[in-house]
Amino acid sequence: MTGAARDHGATIVVSALASAFSVALILLTSVMSAAMDAQGLEGGTFRVLLLIVSGLFILIALYVGAIVTANTFATVIAGRTRQIALLRLLGATSSKVRARVAIEGLFAGAVGATIGLVIAVGLVAFVALAGPGFGWLPRGEYPLFDPLALVAVVVVVATTWIAAWSGSRRVAGVSPIAATGAAVEQNQEESRSRRSRSVWALILMILGAAILAVGVYLGMVTALGLVVAFFGGLISFTGIAIGAHLVMPPVLRLAGRALGSGPATRIAVANAERYPERTSRSAIGLVIGVTLVTMFSVALATYEQMTLAIFADEPDVAAEYTSALAITSLICTVLVGFSAVIASVGMVNTLSLGVLQRTRELGLLRTLGFTGRQVRGMVVAESAQITLAALGLGLVLGIVYGWAAAQSLLGEQVGLVGPTIPWPVLLGVILFGIVLAIGASVAPSRRAVRIAPVSALAAD
Repeated sequence: MTGAARDHGATIVVSALASAFSVALILLTSVMSAAMDAQGLEGGTFRVLLLIVSGLFILIALYVGAIVTANTFATVIAGRTRQIALLRLLGATSSKVRARVAIEGLFAGAVGATIGLVIAVGLVAFVALAGPGFGWLPRGEYPLFDPLALVAVVVVVATTWIAAWSGSRRVAGVSPIAATGAAVEQNQEESRSRRSRSVWALILMILGAAILAVGVYLGMVTALGLVVAFFGGLISFTGIAIGAHLVMPPVLRLAGRALGSGPATRIAVANAERYPERTSRSAIGLVIGVTLVTMFSVALATYEQMTLAIFADEPDVAAEYTSALAITSLICTVLVGFSAVIASVGMVNTLSLGVLQRTRELGLLRTLGFTGRQVRGMVVAESAQITLAALGLGLVLGIVYGWAAAQSLLGEQVGLVGPTIPWPVLLGVILFGIVLAIGASVAPSRRAVRIAPVSALAAD
């Protein structure tokens, strides 16, 4: 079973971005350490600290990339229902089919990771060779490669492979009789019927929220609050990601009400609610990206205000902290924002695959009198609804998690305070969401309009 290029294009792009990001951070760390050595400073300790910080952002990018890849392959499997069923009818076992899908993920990951490696090495080589001439770096010898970069590439490939295997888990549910059907997505009732998944999601959400609250409380009396709050946030958000089919429909309904009540909009909203699995796959990656950017921004802004309160009687020290935190906030926002870009690639791809797999539905709408403009409007409305829902949920979660992080860290010294909202960053996130909603709908809407009613109805 060989996947079409359109099926794995996003996986290659995501693995390329993750690889380029990871390799570039590692190589730039080596270059910066060499720059410190050239100035007579001790760069070894700095390199270790920078690698630890870089590792955190690399893990975030890999986490988002894995979710995007798993969701992409889940969407691909939904579109290959008939093909998989035919293979099952001919005697192929579900494990063999899943293994072949995983191999596709391995190949796509290897191609993307190699592309990312080449891009990152070229970029860092340019910085190292041209940096002294532009005044970016002091004169000296700079390494153009680091063995850790190969480790990062292997991890990206392995992550993509594992994510492809995870995303193909629905293969086991495809029976040979489905060979007479087409793309199949779970509806709302079928999605909710997966009780074990729903129960575990609720347990993780409730348990994580409780641990997060304990972490905030402990932050008022001990320095260990941040560690407890970190695990609480991680557990609760994992529950949200697993239970996206439960969390997203109510948020999508609210987003749908804000989009109006035209025929195209009503159908778009109904489709999003009728198939929560498909919609959640499109939205959850973006939710993660928005949550991360918002969380880091709110945490640093709140931390800054709390620090200023601590050093209120020492304005010089407060000024130094403020300057350092401003630079730190900018760097963290840019690095975490890269994960949001990876998430947006997943959303665009899922929408595009969704249109390809709904040929019959779109053809029926055209036969019933929907114009090309109305079909395009429906696709745009779906994109806008998903983006609006993801933005809203991500902003709320990011503010809560960011405030909890700062509060659990410095609560012992300043007491209970409210979150500080970095409005410029949040407005930038909202603007990014608007641009994404428009951009994500361009290719799918064009493809939807090109579908001829007669050929669409004949599709299987």
